[in-house]
Amino acid sequence: MLDKLKTIADRYEALSSQLEDPATYGSPDLLRRLTREQKEIEPVVEAYRAYRRAEDDLASAQELLGDPELKEMAQEEMQAAKADMERLREELKLLLLPRDPNDSRSVVMEIRGGVGGEEAMLFASDLFRMYAMYVEGRGWKLEVVGRSETELGGLKEISFLVEGEGAWSRLKFESGTHRVQRVPETESSGRIQTSAATVAVLPEAEEVEFSIDPGDLKIDTFRSSGAGGQHINKTESAIRITHLPTGVVVECQDERSQYKNKDKAMKILRSKLYEAEQAKQNAAIAAQRRSQVGSGDRSERIRTYNFPQGRVTDHRLTGDVKNFSIDSVINGGLDPIIDALVTADQAARLAEAGE
Repeated sequence: MLDKLKTIADRYEALSSQLEDPATYGSPDLLRRLTREQKEIEPVVEAYRAYRRAEDDLASAQELLGDPELKEMAQEEMQAAKADMERLREELKLLLLPRDPNDSRSVVMEIRGGVGGEEAMLFASDLFRMYAMYVEGRGWKLEVVGRSETELGGLKEISFLVEGEGAWSRLKFESGTHRVQRVPETESSGRIQTSAATVAVLPEAEEVEFSIDPGDLKIDTFRSSGAGGQHINKTESAIRITHLPTGVVVECQDERSQYKNKDKAMKILRSKLYEAEQAKQNAAIAAQRRSQVGSGDRSERIRTYNFPQGRVTDHRLTGDVKNFSIDSVINGGLDPIIDALVTADQAARLAEAGE
């Protein structure tokens, strides 16, 4: 492991030298690529350097053992150094696990009301509010691309972009079917109903990574509309883009500007096609590996929001760590769930690596 860490540290120094070279700044793409690579390996290098300092501290303390006056202090320093080395060794094992190449990316999210009629649409709206509060708390940026509302304030579907460092690394665990159990606002008899909504999370693809042939696109314009089909714009500013080879269709009508709607729609389309290409490439690997936290497939039931019992249960987790306070979660307090899922994922990958 130490040889691998030294190689990474050497690479970090080489990147630093390249980034100090004025010629690098003449190529924005190269600068972006080098900066991203250095930032990705920086935590590993910092932990490795801390480990080497702990090694030096241990060696210095051992040299003092022969001095009777300093022996007690030396033993304390040795214990502290050994504890630091053990902690850093475990930290480095996690840092050396293969990274998801999309972890630093922004994401595209889609929420759709599922089984349960109007109550499912209202739950979809609650989920969007939950994610909006979570995004705000993380200091990220949320931008709605398109939405279809019901007359009661529910959401048939909504698409939005989340921009921020590490957005994918956290939100990728949200992909799947979310189930709710509660007495609906539309239920007069007080019966508890079970409804569902689906959440899809896609890594945003950069234009330089995934190009689309304009000849493969059919672009239609239409008037944007509000709840119940009511027209809210007299000009045809809404955009519908169809990718003819795959049949993927994306609509955007959230902006008054046709240009802005087209730009947003292209971002969504690019991300959908990028995800499809990645899924094709990773199919063999995914078939061999079944993580403890599930596949993230949108058809998989991942979480239940039980309002009468005041708890949220994540079905990918086990034991006491799978239940969380519904008041906290529904108001954007997702970090405890996501932290538990990250830990479970890391444990599964360490087990696979034989650590």
